[in-house]
Amino acid sequence: MAQEPTLEGLFRQARHSAVHLEMRDGYMRSDPEFVSWSRAPLSVPARHDPASRPWLSLMREVTDRGVAVRRARIFSEPMSDYLRYEHHLTPGNVAAGEQVRWLPRRRASDLALPGNDFWLFDDALVLFLHFTGDGELSPEGDEERTTDPAVVRHCSMAFESVWERSIPHEEYQPV
Repeated sequence: MAQEPTLEGLFRQARHSAVHLEMRDGYMRSDPEFVSWSRAPLSVPARHDPASRPWLSLMREVTDRGVAVRRARIFSEPMSDYLRYEHHLTPGNVAAGEQVRWLPRRRASDLALPGNDFWLFDDALVLFLHFTGDGELSPEGDEERTTDPAVVRHCSMAFESVWERSIPHEEYQPV
């Protein structure tokens, strides 16, 4: 039986789009770089250089092939320290070709959203991401994949409704 591709492999297989909806106020707070940043924000540079952040190299590779990579973040205001950290790093993502937008949670109340963060590849495969209440990857399995057309359609519609209302990264400044 063939092994499913990794997240990186899914990006490399993508033909036209990869969209990501993030709905938590914090992730991986145990990350040593976040811990350093939370103690002294100016001590952690935004690092736009793909050599220092492998994710940026992957995004540049994928977007250079013409794949549109869009990320939308729903968040509470005032913004959590973790999302302030992500906002600090996001210019590197944008420079690597990702399009990133922010949607204050109060502006999302009437939207039908799935229960978990997800990546949607080529409007065909949904990769749900599972986290603990503290924002760490779930020990019971951190991802779930589906190609069910109804789930794909729901996630696509949810993402597009968030994207339409959200604020481009370049225009959003944390309160």
